[in-house]
Amino acid sequence: MHLIYNFCIFLYGKLIAVFSLFDPKAKDWVRGRGKGNVWNPIPKNKHLYWFHCASLGEFDQGLPIMKELKSKVEDAYILVTFFSPSGMNHFHKRDHCVDSAYYLELDSKKNAREFISFFQPKAAFFVKYEFWANYIFEAKKRGVKLLSVSAVFRSNQIYFKWYGSFFRKILNSFDFFYLQTKESKELLNKIGFTNVFVSGDSRYDKVFENYQSMKNKNVQDLNKMDEVFVDFLEGQKAIIIGSSWPVEEEMAIQFINKNPKRKFILAPHDVSKNHINQITSNPSLNCIKFTDFDKVKYSNSNNCLLLDTIGHLSTAYHYGSMAFIGGGFSGKLHNILEPSIFGLPTFFGPNIKRFPEAELFLKNKISFKVENLNDIENTVSLIDENVNELKIKTQEFVFSLTGASEKIVTHYLSL
Repeated sequence: MHLIYNFCIFLYGKLIAVFSLFDPKAKDWVRGRGKGNVWNPIPKNKHLYWFHCASLGEFDQGLPIMKELKSKVEDAYILVTFFSPSGMNHFHKRDHCVDSAYYLELDSKKNAREFISFFQPKAAFFVKYEFWANYIFEAKKRGVKLLSVSAVFRSNQIYFKWYGSFFRKILNSFDFFYLQTKESKELLNKIGFTNVFVSGDSRYDKVFENYQSMKNKNVQDLNKMDEVFVDFLEGQKAIIIGSSWPVEEEMAIQFINKNPKRKFILAPHDVSKNHINQITSNPSLNCIKFTDFDKVKYSNSNNCLLLDTIGHLSTAYHYGSMAFIGGGFSGKLHNILEPSIFGLPTFFGPNIKRFPEAELFLKNKISFKVENLNDIENTVSLIDENVNELKIKTQEFVFSLTGASEKIVTHYLSL
């Protein structure tokens, strides 16, 4: 099976090289590796801790753990690797503690040997998923502690199938699993794993840090981004449409047009020029782009602020009353913790099986499922009627789930 795995990795490398000739994302992936991915030596007086993150979302999940580790280990050196360009291209916009960051080269035996030999990590943290066999086997062979953090497992994954013995062997290499859910623990227990601990989701710590930063911001600390939100809203709270896909945008635009006296902030998942132009060319939508906003020229008739930028959505939630979160119709639900930490009730489409936090929020009645425009109208009315109660309930619930990063690092240091 290992031979088949290695062949598939080899084939993937060849295919993505072909796709890079006409696909921008594949081109980014290829361009970031090879000659441009040059490793720098690590200071001799440091202990290196390697965090692998698939993309930016996993980086946000791992970041609180990195910070906690740095606060507890004086000589810690944080190395981060990414599989996706979205992580490498945008992680530097975060308030981070990363010492070095690189693309992870393809998971071949040769690449794994060279990487582990060069960096000699004290421990490796694989965030949420992406268990690369050759890197993991090589790290294990070299005595590197292997930790899976903020991990989620589902019964339909290959680890739990009769034909998944090779992939269970990968999991067997890990020293410990820090899990998000009790269900994940039960699944691993069933196949013989006892080195597991339900520590929770470290993303709660990340959004709590963002909340604290916004809460402590004085008027004189407002930056240009905040000023745009304040000037646009004129004292109102907005309904935020966060990281929307076309299916959500279609319903949201209908709702916006029906409610001209309310304020909306629309943040599309796709902020390419073509997609932004598609939205602004809609004759029924009276919106203004974030990058075009000028207080002097601003008209009160514009009841929708279009975020045609990356990195502003998490701040926008501070100015909202509720949030319609994108990706719930495609099975790619965006982060619902970011708005919830500010006390915003959330609603989203029905395809959320891969998102335990969404199921948890629905169960605790601080989030709502919608399938059409009528559902949205009813949900907004329900939230309006109970907005103060829901804000307190939502915020208190999210606060209660913080602390995973400290649990993970404290336990790891005791191993």
